[in-house]
Amino acid sequence: MKFTEGMLREGSLKDKNILVTGGGTGLGRSMSEYFLKLGANLVISSRKLDVLEETAKEMTANTSGRVIPVACDVRDIDQVEAMWEKAKSELGQIHVVLNNAAGNFISPTERLSTNAFNTVLDIVLKGTSQVTLTAGKDWIAQKQGGTFLNIVTTYAWTGSGYVVPSAAAKAGVLALTRSLAVEWAKYGIRSNAIAPGPFPTEGAWSRLLPGDLVKKFDPAKKVPVGRVGEHQELANLAAYLVSDFSAYVNGEVITIDGGEWLKGAGEFNNLDQIPQEMWDMMEASRGKKS
Repeated sequence: MKFTEGMLREGSLKDKNILVTGGGTGLGRSMSEYFLKLGANLVISSRKLDVLEETAKEMTANTSGRVIPVACDVRDIDQVEAMWEKAKSELGQIHVVLNNAAGNFISPTERLSTNAFNTVLDIVLKGTSQVTLTAGKDWIAQKQGGTFLNIVTTYAWTGSGYVVPSAAAKAGVLALTRSLAVEWAKYGIRSNAIAPGPFPTEGAWSRLLPGDLVKKFDPAKKVPVGRVGEHQELANLAAYLVSDFSAYVNGEVITIDGGEWLKGAGEFNNLDQIPQEMWDMMEASRGKKS
């Protein structure tokens, strides 16, 4: 077996209906495609219906599963509620919600307008909370269990310069995840999160780091295992967390980043850049002093 291969057995998500926000492109699409392979039916949403429709067409070309594209701006509660009703009308009960829709700017904070700052907060925190409340309240009213999986980031707990609105919003999503994991467990509703490290996607990475900046700030150089993540690795973890195999996992955030954030957190971790010859000199120097 390789880490680029699917992890769960065939049919692991059979008869599960899953709503994925931000499901038309990037990591959302990769996770959705794997859910579909495992037997799930999907509702994928984003603001661009044409992209969603093309994605749904491509995803269902070689499968019997259903993929329903629904345009939705998660910042607008009316659109969120309409999306939820559309999902139920097409598939019946929705068993899983994957909150993946996000937005970000890499910028000195003082260069961001109030509108730009609030846009990220509205998509990430407000959008996630609106989708979560809409689904959760309905599940509770129908006496139906369900599973939430939220995509956060490692700087949700450390904070990070130059992505301040995203850090603040993702920290809020993480708090929401942990809080509802306790409060709603009595209704049969689980809430978990994934904090991915670098999993490059063409669209997102080219927008965030245009031109030669991608090469200059090569994310693989910051990862102890020496590479960025493969989309299938994230899809494997997501599939496990939305499956019944993870029924006893609740309120957790699982990091999948090759050790990146730990390397950044350790004060002396960058000493791996010191050549062996210099280590030899330092060791010899210590020997003379002793």
